[in-house]
Amino acid sequence: MARRRRGRPVNGWIVLDKPAGMTSTRAVSAVRRLLQAAKAGHAGTLDPLATGVLPIALGEATKAMAFVVDSGKSYRFSLCWGQERDTDDAEGSVVSESAARPERGAVEQALVPFVGDISQQPPAYSAIKVDGERAYDLARDGRPPALAPRMVRIDALRLVDWQPPDGAGFEMRCGKGAYVRAIARDLGRALGCFAHVTALRRTRVGPFDEGSAISLDKLQSFGHKEPPEGALLPVETALADIPALAVTGSEASRLKCGQAVRVPSSMEGTIYATADGRPVALAQISGGEVRPVRVFNL
Repeated sequence: MARRRRGRPVNGWIVLDKPAGMTSTRAVSAVRRLLQAAKAGHAGTLDPLATGVLPIALGEATKAMAFVVDSGKSYRFSLCWGQERDTDDAEGSVVSESAARPERGAVEQALVPFVGDISQQPPAYSAIKVDGERAYDLARDGRPPALAPRMVRIDALRLVDWQPPDGAGFEMRCGKGAYVRAIARDLGRALGCFAHVTALRRTRVGPFDEGSAISLDKLQSFGHKEPPEGALLPVETALADIPALAVTGSEASRLKCGQAVRVPSSMEGTIYATADGRPVALAQISGGEVRPVRVFNL
C-alpha cells in the first residue's frame, strides 16, 4: 500500500526571495512547512551565500520543474580582486593571492571572451554528482573532485559597478548550468590578479523575476493561511515558453488516462494541453497525435 503523503494539496509556485545563509533545501522545507503543503521542490539551486529568486514548486507544479531548471537566468554579483578561494566565494579558504589590481578598461576587455558558448569548469564546491555523491560533499571531506569542463551559454556579462581598488560589480544573463563563481575564478586568472565572489543575487529564472518574489519573513507573517493573491502563482506560469494546445473535455479525459488523442494541429514537439483554461498535461505532439508525458491532476 502506497504511503500517504502528509500535508494538504497546494498547487502552484512560490517565488521565494531567498535570504543569505540558507541552503535551497532548507528554503523549500520552510515554505512547505509554512503552507502545510504535501509536496514541494525547487527549480534551480542557489548557493547559501546567494540571495534572490528561488522558484519553489508546490504539488502539481513539481511536474513542470524541469522546464524552469532548463530556462535562462540572470544575476547581479560582486567580486573581490586579489584572492582565489577554494569555494570561489567569500566563504572559502584562500588558495592564491596577488597584489596586482586590474584597471577598469582591462576588466571590460577581459569580459569579451566570456560571452557566448564557452567551456567552463564547474567549481569543486557544486551540486554536481560524482559517482553518486555531491561534489561539495567530496570537497568538504578533503577530496575535491576534478570536474570536467562543459559547454555553457553566457548571453550577456557586463561591468556595472567599479569599486577600486579591490572590487567590482557585474550583471550576467546565462543559460542552464553556468556558474557565477566559475566566472569569478576564471576572470581573476585571466587578469592575473585572482578573484572570488563576495555577493551574489539571482534576479530571474525563466518567467520568474524579482517582481513576483516574496520574502520568507513575509510568508511567515501569514502563518498557515493561504498567501495573498499573486503570491501563489498558478502551475502554468512555468509553461509560458511552451506552446499551449486547447483540447475538448473528452480529449482531456483521455489524456489524463494516459491515452493519445488526434487533433487538427500543425504543432510539433513539446506542448501543454489545456481544457477550460486549465492545464491538462505536458505532451508530445507529432503529425496531429498528442501523447501525454506528465498529467496534471488539477
